[in-house]
Amino acid sequence: MFISSAFAQTAPAAADGGFASSLTGMLPLVLMFVVLYFIMIRPQMKRQKEHKAMIEAIAKGDEVATAGGILGKVTRLGEGTLHIEVASGIELQIQRSAVTQVLPKGTVK
Repeated sequence: MFISSAFAQTAPAAADGGFASSLTGMLPLVLMFVVLYFIMIRPQMKRQKEHKAMIEAIAKGDEVATAGGILGKVTRLGEGTLHIEVASGIELQIQRSAVTQVLPKGTVK
C-alpha cells in the first residue's frame, strides 16, 4: 500500500549484480596491499635478514661501526654483546644489534 510498484520491481535487479559490484569494489584495496607488500614490506624483510646474518658472522678482530657512530675493533664476543676496543686500552661493551656495519680491515687505527 505504501510501497510503489516501481520500487518493488527494481529490488531484485540490484541483488543480482551485488556480488560483482562488491568484488570490483574490493579490487583496488587488494591491489594496493599487493603493491605495498612489494614496495615496502619485502625489501625491509630482506634488509633485516642481511643484518642478522652480518651480526652472526662477526668475529674477533673485525672492525665495526655502531649505530651511535663509534668505530672499534672487536676484542671479545658474548651471547648478545660485543667488547670493542675504541682506543688503546679503552674497551666498550655494546649490544650486537647496535652494530650497523663491518668495516674493511685497517679502517680503524
